[in-house]
Amino acid sequence: MKAMILAAGAGTRLRPHTDLMPKPMLPVGGRPTLEWIVRWLGRHGVCDIVINLHHRPEPVLAHFGGGERFGVRLTYSVEETLLGTAGGLKRVGHLFDEPFVVVYGDVLTDLDLTALAAFHRAQEGGPHVTLSLYEARNPWECGVIALDARQRVVRFVEKPRRSQVFSTLVSAGVLVMDPGVLRHVPEAPSDLGRDVLPALLQSAVAVYGQPIARDAYLVDMGTPENYARAQREWPTPSAAA
Repeated sequence: MKAMILAAGAGTRLRPHTDLMPKPMLPVGGRPTLEWIVRWLGRHGVCDIVINLHHRPEPVLAHFGGGERFGVRLTYSVEETLLGTAGGLKRVGHLFDEPFVVVYGDVLTDLDLTALAAFHRAQEGGPHVTLSLYEARNPWECGVIALDARQRVVRFVEKPRRSQVFSTLVSAGVLVMDPGVLRHVPEAPSDLGRDVLPALLQSAVAVYGQPIARDAYLVDMGTPENYARAQREWPTPSAAA
């Protein structure tokens, strides 16, 4: 199985930490965040990984090289202008010929990726997407999800107003996607949450959701508060293996 790590953002909310290095290279538990993600993917047998870069790509290239030191093979997509989370995927879509993992580069987790991929493959029908989900205390800051009895997403709203929150289930920033779904992604810069997922639901493309285990660890360290939390809590025992 292959993966795409979305690591091109400027990390403006974490300035000044990100003035001289990209957000995924900020250290947590003695290692760059991106290294934890790469090692986690490798433990689940995902050893062919594409990483998109834009802001300060040099530290990533110098630290990881081709990935041999971490037991993986790395391919880089350096974007001269930001293409967005979906646009970055579209640019390298030709590299994926089977279901692949997409991970946001600021997500630290030890969720069971093997189980998520198995759930994805068990769904029948045409090209589809499976989102990992978790219960959020602040769902209005995330992509909010409603599921039906078959765990199919029936509603998705990216960062709704507090008064419009209809669920505490939110996207965890880890998903599995069939390559055929990329046909629905425009060539222009676009965002998965804001642009593509709502369009998929309108087009009746199947989007599924699987809540992660209650004892799984997950933090989006894209804010100063969450970055501080990650530094206090990480690594978990399973992550440090």
